[in-house]
Amino acid sequence: MPERRRILVAGGGAAGFFGAIACAEADPSAEVAIHEATAHPLAKVRVSGGGRCNVTHACFDAMELARGYPRGSRELIGPFHRFGPTETVEWFRERGVELKGEKDGRMFPVTDDSATIVDCLMQSAQRAGVRLVTGCGLRSLERTGGGRFSAGLSNGGRVDADRVLIATGGGRDSAGLEIAASLGHRIEPPVPSLFTFHVEDSRLAGLEGVAAPSAAVSVPGTRLRESGPVLVTHWGLSGPAILRLSAWGAPELHAVGYRFALTVNWAGVRGPAQARALLDAERAGHPKRQVSNANPFSIPSRLWERLVGAAGIAAETTWANLSGDHLRALALQAAASEFSVAGKSMNKEEFVTCGGVSLAQVDMATMESRLCPGLHLAGEVLDIDGITGGYNFQSAWTTGWQAGRAMARR
Repeated sequence: MPERRRILVAGGGAAGFFGAIACAEADPSAEVAIHEATAHPLAKVRVSGGGRCNVTHACFDAMELARGYPRGSRELIGPFHRFGPTETVEWFRERGVELKGEKDGRMFPVTDDSATIVDCLMQSAQRAGVRLVTGCGLRSLERTGGGRFSAGLSNGGRVDADRVLIATGGGRDSAGLEIAASLGHRIEPPVPSLFTFHVEDSRLAGLEGVAAPSAAVSVPGTRLRESGPVLVTHWGLSGPAILRLSAWGAPELHAVGYRFALTVNWAGVRGPAQARALLDAERAGHPKRQVSNANPFSIPSRLWERLVGAAGIAAETTWANLSGDHLRALALQAAASEFSVAGKSMNKEEFVTCGGVSLAQVDMATMESRLCPGLHLAGEVLDIDGITGGYNFQSAWTTGWQAGRAMARR
């Protein structure tokens, strides 16, 4: 009887598990083992989405879905045609997990519990015969005779493998990036993506939890601009619009030390001119009402009061008594508030980096290295990252599945 092929998967996260399961299911004769450096596999899956796990995004057109990736957009179109959100939904359904979509496109398990996804992956791996080794990560990798690999482990041991999948994530301390670099791969410098902005400003103080549902944010002097809900936090500003802006601007904002000017259009209008026209209409239609008590926008009342004060308008001022200068100042506060950002915090539900192994050195049909045959890469170790909303998990499922299926081929 021929010796069983050994498949080593480095990293027990979403991409690693998906790759291991896909390989073991496609080739039951293979010996597939996941080596996770920590004692907690699938930790990121467990805490994502506020503990609900945003599994994917309900965008079923590969071209359109790829637009949600600041890095990897063009390269992911083909892979998404082979395994995209449609296939992800079906994959989980076949294993007893139903997903549901929400208005913003995010998809969660109907249980609203990430443990449902963790349990599904753990059980699927177990049924497929995948061996999980925790507290024992990959530390080095060398080519040996016959195109095989010898892997050094964090416990001092070594294992041989016919194929290796690196799915260790993309942080600066990722052993996978060090190993890939040691084998000649170009590493795009990893920097944070999906982060909140530190802002200290009297207009925001004490408003933690207040959200403007239809805002727009931009960084003057750049092409960075996004729209959507903006949330005031203890540290400054967050919410979908801020997180998307941070993703698209990750390298630029890192280069300036996360210190930059930010413009916020709280009013959800085209700009100060349109805001002023709506304020004029409010003044004409409700002259006796206090400016601080009513606004023609969807700006939360507590935030509106702050903007009125920042425009130099006394709290008891009525619309009839509002001067033209004050109206112009209020239009600017509503539609073009300027803030100084001085730092960032990682969003508590997302720990994503841009950067990683250059996609030019990877065959995107198989996720196999073009420099090192038999070595595959998946997930965040690659120079791929998506905006918030299930995009990053989808690229993990997609690249993991493709790598696993390719490793199963003899």
